[in-house]
Amino acid sequence: MRRLFPIIAALLLTAGCSIAGGDDANGRTTVTFRLWDERVATAYQQSFSVFEKAHPKVRVEVQVVPWADYWTTLPTDIAAGTAADIFWTNTSNFGLYADNGKLLPVDFTGDWTKSVVDLYTRGGRLWGVPQLWDSIALYYNRDLVSRAGLDPAALTWDPTVPSDTFRAALRKLTVDSAGKHPGEAGFNPRSIATYGVNAALDQQAILWDFAGSNGGTWQSGDRFTFADQPRTVQAVRYVVDLIDKEHVAPPAADTNTDGEKALRLFTQGRIALFQSGPYHLKSIQEGASFRWGIAPLLRGPAGRVGVVHGVAAVASARTRHRDATAEVLRWIGSADGLRPIAAGGYAFPGVTAAQPAFVDYWRTRGVDVRPFLDAAAGTTFPAPVGPRVGAGGTAYTPILQQVFLGQLDVARGLRQAQDAGNAAMRD
Repeated sequence: MRRLFPIIAALLLTAGCSIAGGDDANGRTTVTFRLWDERVATAYQQSFSVFEKAHPKVRVEVQVVPWADYWTTLPTDIAAGTAADIFWTNTSNFGLYADNGKLLPVDFTGDWTKSVVDLYTRGGRLWGVPQLWDSIALYYNRDLVSRAGLDPAALTWDPTVPSDTFRAALRKLTVDSAGKHPGEAGFNPRSIATYGVNAALDQQAILWDFAGSNGGTWQSGDRFTFADQPRTVQAVRYVVDLIDKEHVAPPAADTNTDGEKALRLFTQGRIALFQSGPYHLKSIQEGASFRWGIAPLLRGPAGRVGVVHGVAAVASARTRHRDATAEVLRWIGSADGLRPIAAGGYAFPGVTAAQPAFVDYWRTRGVDVRPFLDAAAGTTFPAPVGPRVGAGGTAYTPILQQVFLGQLDVARGLRQAQDAGNAAMRD
């Protein structure tokens, strides 16, 4: 999850200072555990406190490396043999380490979310213990939506229908500083007070979901296919037009390199509809001063189709404490081990038995998270996987940024992006 995603007691690392576990003066074995999310680290600290009472000879040291640095420090530490004994990974990055013998396979089973197990199974073996999962739904500002007389759950999008209900709703929800809506005389797209939606180059929350709900694909085997798929090209053009032609979403110049810009605008009451995952629940709860809710993912020509993604914990093959590392893995693969994450409302846990605690946390706060559960149980769109898919994404992202800025035609830009991504995956 990008994101699934950035405590007091956690150790904040900077590049190059990761140290694998060792033995302390009290004869305890220290197992290091690395992740990128400071909020979730709080729950892990609670979990490991319970674990250490039952395993007095093992100490778990939590290390937090921010997302911005995580994927640059990790390869360096793995190559040097100084990676943490256990660390978080996502589907874009684990395949290369699994194929190169850098990880230990998981040799036990658990009550885990099947979709996450499938994501981390490669070569017939499971390489990660599921920790978190997320799907995509539609957050909405109740006041703005009610004022416009809209039902977010009833919205549909269709790139072949200029007046589909989604675009029509976004025009109602978007207003400039003079109170004008898109299509009205005098509307000023350079002075917008409230945007309709967070259309942006956000692959997990926006791009892949629109591609999937239009019947398109992004990848086949170890190749990107998005430029070869007319329905994917059609979906990307639809999203780009919401920004550059319809002016119902923030400019790409504001969101291309600032992944949290749209979130801030939503919590400030300046975006009415915010398509995203449960990884933003806490930020919205803490930042929004208005009434908000969660509606199902938009229905497209192919139905409601969204991405289900997951984070797994993997063990370094170079750990010096295999037995202790295995014990910690078993613990965070259990309901008791992940319950603090669920009960604290941080994320849907990878252990299904702990899931009700997450649902209950938000229900007691007046938030119904069922749209996320429904999205995960419905038709889903696969996030890219493979040993070099991370390199591919790095190669094509600058080209997609030009597409969203309106500097490249959509079809031409997607072709260039696909070629660059596939070339990077072959290198």
